[in-house]
Amino acid sequence: MNLFQIFEDKPGLFIILMAWSLVWKGIALWKSAKGSEKGWFIAILVINTFGLLEIFYLYALPHLMPHFQNLKNKLKKKEGENSNTEDK
Repeated sequence: MNLFQIFEDKPGLFIILMAWSLVWKGIALWKSAKGSEKGWFIAILVINTFGLLEIFYLYALPHLMPHFQNLKNKLKKKEGENSNTEDK
């Protein structure tokens, strides 16, 4: 049995999955557009993951961003220290 047969036999399942995906996609697109995050907007618009990418963007990414920002700041600081020692 393939995926098309499952949806053909149970059209309600298809409607539920599409509604689920549409809700999460809409919320994630709205938030990414408000935040001027073009890369995320395009990825969410193009990639259909039945809500998984959208949920990651909405819930997991905000918790990870402070860690990424700290890492970025440490790398910039280290890069600045390296350029200062090269100048001497």
